[in-house]
Amino acid sequence: MGRVTSLDDLPLRDDLRGLTPYGAPQAPLPVALNVNENTHPVPEAVVSDILDDVALALSDVNRYPDREFTGLREAFAGYLGHELAPEQIWAGNGSNEVLQHILQAFAGPGRTVFGFGPTYSMYPLLTRGTGATWVAGTREDDYTITAEDAAAQVAAADPDVVLLCTPNNPTGTPLGLDVVEAVYEAARGIVVVDEAYQEFAPKDAASALTLLAGRPRLAISRTMSKAFAFAGARVGYLAADPAFIDALRLVRLPYHLSALTQAAATAALRSADVMLAMVDEIVEQRDRISATLEALGYTPHPSWSNFVLFGGVEKPQELWQALYDRGVLIRDVGIPNHLRVSAGTEAETTAFLDALASIGSAS
Repeated sequence: MGRVTSLDDLPLRDDLRGLTPYGAPQAPLPVALNVNENTHPVPEAVVSDILDDVALALSDVNRYPDREFTGLREAFAGYLGHELAPEQIWAGNGSNEVLQHILQAFAGPGRTVFGFGPTYSMYPLLTRGTGATWVAGTREDDYTITAEDAAAQVAAADPDVVLLCTPNNPTGTPLGLDVVEAVYEAARGIVVVDEAYQEFAPKDAASALTLLAGRPRLAISRTMSKAFAFAGARVGYLAADPAFIDALRLVRLPYHLSALTQAAATAALRSADVMLAMVDEIVEQRDRISATLEALGYTPHPSWSNFVLFGGVEKPQELWQALYDRGVLIRDVGIPNHLRVSAGTEAETTAFLDALASIGSAS
């Protein structure tokens, strides 16, 4: 029997040939600030509550979980507010799976998905993985988008699905609600607002959740990975019209959310005030990073997220490697003369800034 040695030896889908999988570097360095994790551990009191609920779920783990994850949907509706009902909530194993469900239901072969680049690197991968075609729009030089320009680009592209990331990854740029409204009016298909980093925005910043009423083609996606420090638990969710939720049921796998996941997430949501207490510290470290980067001659972009994209990097790969050699892992996101760093704990942030200063200023 011959041994398969490469993808070329397999009957892979033609539209997947030549693609590369998601590949954020993983390295056992002391300070990892490259994938926008919340580096703060879950508070011990919350860990104890989660363990109690998971233990209870384990006693019945021989049975399939609640396919409709009823209790978790009620908890998400309560957390989000805006008079949302549980039937307007969907959840999955991370927001990537939630987005995949949307594309499986509304995109697919012969259809197009549109987003304003640069934006979240998983959007094109999810699009191509579901057989659809990715179409990239453009932003201003400072990564902002006006409502007029956004609507014009969407109207010209005429996509089946529009993905709007706000605050945007990897730039941290917020998107005005007027842009969301304009895009919705210009689009004939689905519009998804990805608010994965919304908890790090200014407290008075309005969420696109305020736009849901009367817009059945609109969905607002969130995650527990960032503000809730739940990246390893893999829990994402969205709010939309109940009919939109019905569409996602057509493509989800049976019992896709385990009983243990449901129990852990529900327990964490009960302690939302404790879990979110760390957000203020992360924002403080983010702003500290921006101020120090500027003092060192770099160009940090305004950020409403838990990370900072900074320009003025003459040789990004060399700077990335120099930081790596000093035990600090950040991210090269492929934007010329830019790198991105997540805001960590005070100690991690200090380690990054000290390492950067030891290398020398941008000028």
